[in-house]
Amino acid sequence: MPDPLRICALYPDVMNIYADRGNLLLLERRCAWRGIGFTVTAAGLGDAVDPEAHDLFYLGGGQDRDQVLCARGLVDVKREALHAAAARGAVSLGVCGGYQLLGHSYALGDASIPGIGLVDLETVRADGPRLIGNVAIEVDLPGAGGARVLAGFENHGGRTRLGPDAEPLGRVLRGHGNDGRSGFEGVRSGTVIGTYLHGPLLPKNAWLADHLIELALASRYGGPVSLDPLDDSFESAAHLSAEKAARENR
Repeated sequence: MPDPLRICALYPDVMNIYADRGNLLLLERRCAWRGIGFTVTAAGLGDAVDPEAHDLFYLGGGQDRDQVLCARGLVDVKREALHAAAARGAVSLGVCGGYQLLGHSYALGDASIPGIGLVDLETVRADGPRLIGNVAIEVDLPGAGGARVLAGFENHGGRTRLGPDAEPLGRVLRGHGNDGRSGFEGVRSGTVIGTYLHGPLLPKNAWLADHLIELALASRYGGPVSLDPLDDSFESAAHLSAEKAARENR
């Protein structure tokens, strides 16, 4: 694999709550350990995006004011390119606020903030407390080796509702998930994945990082890609600790 994995980080200067930049660092390390090159291009406010120039697009979480700052530019400047990238199989990963922006809209006070509509969902506000705590979900992603557990941390006031054309990322084992009621968490559609799990997500779930790398490289090379195995002793311990914390939630 002489060519590097090409990442486009969307608004990395403002959409980086809960150290979610750690997701990019984990992807870089797992590529480096396998001799795979790695490049990151930042696309901030006003920056256009080339849908052919990147294999994976990443949008992290931010405060409400940061989401508002990014939302209009995301729709006006980057929406068509992100749809074109997803259509050719490039990976898109949205975390927390980034997840909400993948949908049609999210509510902030009396305003409805537009999303890019990559997936069929909307996020609304509801009476009740924020959904906060450790969370574990069961997922079964095609090509990822069967049912697995994702563990992380959630902290969101919005309630995300999936539309009829959306499929949840997983089933909640512990925690709140999309809305605290449906029993589902996140969304997936082709190579687009959104989730509320952060803190950050991938260092606690290295198997998902590898799956995303395989999908992203497959979009580049036009066929399935299998990664060499790594010694994941530390990564497995981190995952088990996060999963244990979630399962011990009361």
